[in-house]
Amino acid sequence: MSQISQKEEHMSKQPSSFGGAGEGLSIIDYGAGNIKSIQFAFKRLGYDAVLTSDVKTIQQADKVIFPGVGEAGHAMSMLKKSGLDKIIPTLKQPVLGICLGMQLMCNHTEESNTKGLGIFNVDVKKFSKKVKVPQMGWNTITNLKSDLFKSISEGEYMYLVHSYYAEQCAETIATTHYEIDYASALQKDNFYGVQFHPEKSSIAGEQLLKNFLTL
Repeated sequence: MSQISQKEEHMSKQPSSFGGAGEGLSIIDYGAGNIKSIQFAFKRLGYDAVLTSDVKTIQQADKVIFPGVGEAGHAMSMLKKSGLDKIIPTLKQPVLGICLGMQLMCNHTEESNTKGLGIFNVDVKKFSKKVKVPQMGWNTITNLKSDLFKSISEGEYMYLVHSYYAEQCAETIATTHYEIDYASALQKDNFYGVQFHPEKSSIAGEQLLKNFLTL
């Protein structure tokens, strides 16, 4: 089966709405980067994701996406300005942090010496000058340990753009190598985080988003 036909079959099987009692899918909009691409990715899967900074809407959603592109210190200041820094760690539904969103869910990042939300018990470090920074492009994910990676093969390629990485820890559910082995995905209870961009990672990325929606 060709890659195109596989994609068409994969997309044709997606449900158009959630079965729970909540308010569907919310993408946290706090002014940290272009999040339209994530919204469009879910649209391709048959879901209408709401971009919102409204606390009640986020709390009542069935699933929550916590994205982020840009500088950690500025992003955290935006979260604090809206009070979302206090709300996000209290969420009970599945939450997926993407890229900077995942890093902000950690204890601390070296970028602007920023204190994170403390959801994941790990720190975020900067790659050394021994490698090209940022890491930009496709790289593999291995040691997959969660239903978030159901039907995704070991060694699958995902798309990454980042200068900082989460260290390996007990909450690591996927590993990528770039200078060192680092945590390219994390999970603790209902909280998930991925360093890569699933919305830019072709069929494997779409599968991960589909898996998140069915958690």
